[in-house]
Amino acid sequence: MATTLTPTTSGARAGTRAGAIIATIDDTATACCAPVGSVDFDEPAAVHLAKGFAALADPVRLRLLSMIAATGDSGACVCDLVEPSGRSQPTVSHHLKILREAGLVTSDKRGTWAWYRVDPARLGELRTALT
Repeated sequence: MATTLTPTTSGARAGTRAGAIIATIDDTATACCAPVGSVDFDEPAAVHLAKGFAALADPVRLRLLSMIAATGDSGACVCDLVEPSGRSQPTVSHHLKILREAGLVTSDKRGTWAWYRVDPARLGELRTALT
């Protein structure tokens, strides 16, 4: 599933970016956890969701996720994220590792570079938890 986001450089809009990213994911994503406020929302569900939200709490990671989401199914190469993020390649790779460990992006190796795609199901889980 492709999203229609474009990267932003405005730090003031970063808070709304997560909502925009999550809102653009297809509604057919299967939720892993019960929504907040549900009697079924337990400690393991809270821990699982918190890891995703914590990864999105950093402005650099939020922008990287937005840039990756804007590429759709084709994904984004680390090499293409360095300049627009204004960070060094090792720093970008560090932030992408955190996004990957939180399940927000997947990666695959193509030649010498890693390519990243947004995991729409995981973003759907976060969105569902807030509704």
